[in-house]
Amino acid sequence: MSTTQTLTATTQVTGPESTPDTNHRTTVLQAVGRTYFPLAFVARLPFAMMVVGVLTLVVAGRDSLTLGGATSGMVGLGGAAIGPLVGAWADRAGQRRVLLATAVVHSLLLLGLTAAVYSTASDAAVLAIAFAIGASAPQVPPMSRSRLVAIIRTRLPVARQQRTLSRTMSYESAADEIVFVVGPFVVGVLAAAFGPTAPMIAAAGLTAVAVGAFALHATSRTTAAPATGATAPAAHSTGSQAPVQELWHRRVLVLVAGFVGIGLFFGATLTAMSAVTGDAGHSERAGLLYGFMGIGSVVSALAVSAFPARFSLRARWLTAAVLQLAGAVVVATSDSTGVLIVGLLVAGLGIGPSLVTIYSLGSERSPRGRGTTLMTMLGSSVILGQSAASAATGALADTVGTGAALATPAVAGGVVLVAAVANWRLADR
Repeated sequence: MSTTQTLTATTQVTGPESTPDTNHRTTVLQAVGRTYFPLAFVARLPFAMMVVGVLTLVVAGRDSLTLGGATSGMVGLGGAAIGPLVGAWADRAGQRRVLLATAVVHSLLLLGLTAAVYSTASDAAVLAIAFAIGASAPQVPPMSRSRLVAIIRTRLPVARQQRTLSRTMSYESAADEIVFVVGPFVVGVLAAAFGPTAPMIAAAGLTAVAVGAFALHATSRTTAAPATGATAPAAHSTGSQAPVQELWHRRVLVLVAGFVGIGLFFGATLTAMSAVTGDAGHSERAGLLYGFMGIGSVVSALAVSAFPARFSLRARWLTAAVLQLAGAVVVATSDSTGVLIVGLLVAGLGIGPSLVTIYSLGSERSPRGRGTTLMTMLGSSVILGQSAASAATGALADTVGTGAALATPAVAGGVVLVAAVANWRLADR
């Protein structure tokens, strides 16, 4: 199914602040406006450029792979530690105010790190700025999902919500996959053409313009309501929020664990591909190999909406996790570029459905009034895993060799599979 078909799937929805629409021909695309999806796509690109851009900048500016890995890791740590708090703030104060504030601060910090790396600033200062960059990252992907879930759940009849939600989450996951593939590629192109500072400057400008526009879009006022057709409560209404402790329920934490595993897989795979291409004397081709995994993931993510309803969410995740691990094992044991590419494609076919399914489970299990917080927790988990695996796999490749680095995606795939099994058992109970 094409992206256009995904976006225009017939659904009974209305605009963010209108009353329920009984016109069955109304589509999600009509409800949010034609500019929404392109804008939300571009606005999430700086988020995908962040970790790789920081790594590229620090390695080039300080000539230290160890410091570069530690700095990118601090970005992930900042996002994982503070990102959910940013989501909670948005649940209380509304997305518009939070996005505008974080976009300004984040843009300035990106420029500040660029200056600090090429100055006499200490390594500790560089690490501190990197943490702040991760902490202030505008949470566009989870906030986009939160807006769309709110529209679907407050405007659709219950009988049609699940299918529309699956289609919408398929697109959102595919968009994430595309930017996580395109982001490192854009960083590489800009760095090669204009120098290692160019990606950071571009990310700062893109954050200010695209995230600012996303913040001001009319859908930023959309909030979830507990009943179909009911008027949505104000985003800042604390009286409608569930206790924060509900975010630490094991049915939620198992989703976070799954996303940490997927982030580990992204970081381990990208760094391992850098080691492979570096050994061949063509390190700039790492993004091309990594792209094969993205191709499989995007295709399978878009195909999820065609799965039959009897193929339950927990079964989808478990099946996808097995497929992802199988592809990772092929990568680890590959003896040629052709076999390596096959393994990446197979792994990608498992990643796409896992992303869609975990987000769908997250929308089901989101505590009342905590939707943005939960989506932000999931998005931050990916960045944390990616940063940690990038640093660890890089160190492993330097000290042990490329063969050891190629085994790390299989370890990450094992984490995802364990989380899927745990989710199966929790759903059984």
